[in-house]
Amino acid sequence: MADHHETRGSGHPIEVAVLSSRRLFSDIVDQATWSLGGPETRELLAQVTALAAQVAEVQARLLVHGETTGATTTDARAMSTAAWLAGTTRTTRRAARDATKLADALAAHELTRAALASAQVLVEQADAIIDAVDALPPDQGVRDECERHLIAQAAHHDAADLKILGRRVLAVVDPAAAEAHEKKLLDEEERSAEKKTRFSMGDNGDGTSTGRFTIPALYADMLRKALTALAAPKHVRSQGEAYDHTRPSPERMGSAFCHYIGAYPTEHLPHAGGSNATVVVTMDLDTLLGGAKSASLDTGTMITAATARRLACQAGVIPAVLGGKSKVLDLGRKTRFHTEAQRLAIAIEQEHCQHPLCDIPAWLCHVHHTTPWSSGGPTDTDHAQLLCPRHHALTHRDPPDPPRRT
Repeated sequence: MADHHETRGSGHPIEVAVLSSRRLFSDIVDQATWSLGGPETRELLAQVTALAAQVAEVQARLLVHGETTGATTTDARAMSTAAWLAGTTRTTRRAARDATKLADALAAHELTRAALASAQVLVEQADAIIDAVDALPPDQGVRDECERHLIAQAAHHDAADLKILGRRVLAVVDPAAAEAHEKKLLDEEERSAEKKTRFSMGDNGDGTSTGRFTIPALYADMLRKALTALAAPKHVRSQGEAYDHTRPSPERMGSAFCHYIGAYPTEHLPHAGGSNATVVVTMDLDTLLGGAKSASLDTGTMITAATARRLACQAGVIPAVLGGKSKVLDLGRKTRFHTEAQRLAIAIEQEHCQHPLCDIPAWLCHVHHTTPWSSGGPTDTDHAQLLCPRHHALTHRDPPDPPRRT
């Protein structure tokens, strides 16, 4: 960015103040701070923070002026004021967009602009106040009164607090309208939260998985309280390191999350592939009785023998014990439809859709009678075949059955 502090211009007061400030700050580039005492240092830090707020307001005013007069958009390479700012000053595009957004917002909120210009509020506080005022009913008189109230509160609260106070500001200024306004805000917030709900998870390849999610605040609070309760120690010692019940360590919360998942009652889960969405642990009989051979989950994940034996007695996990030649021991009985135990046994043996060109996992497949029930075919594990919904439909539409993979 070019150094303009020696530029001679029109002598406008804003120009004089900015250029004079640049010269003054250039004079202290190499000035040591060792001689500053504690009180002076604290006061200067407060003053510099206030100065940054005033500079931000001047920048906002200039951006609006540049947009209005075309000074920042006459360059054919600049599609907008934000693009000009980013290209000319080496500001990132995101920061440039944030600066122009703040400028437009301040232009529409004169009370907050004046408060920022006098350093009554900081940039973060100004953003919080503007957002709160914009969410209010359109009555300008009420909006102005609320804006003044929040500006006054900025002397005692940071931006995070102002966001909370902004949600309740109408109750202070106009209690009669506050209840209906609060209901409207909550309705909009809940609808927006439902649309933003997301969950994703990926395998790190080192025995761990990493995920991220966005969920409504209600469910986040429910999850946080449940995990905090599980993460809290059973007994808190009166001596030694204190335990913070409200902020347990990430390690404790991670362990609590695993316990929460493992303890969830699977009978409450919807069915997938004809059985509850349970994790199936496959192990040899020797492993169950104390051997060292690893076990596997129906998802393909490998686990240690010790973990398999621990899971075998926990809710939400089906221990499937294999006999000779990896044959699943008898889990089912003859009925019209395959039982859950039979479905689990078939899933363990076949693992995926048996169409030769398909690898849909077992838990998403149907169990198909290789000899139709109507033709006397038995309902057992030897005469059953996993097929995904598409290939199951094709099999009944266009026999014969596809060859079974082993």
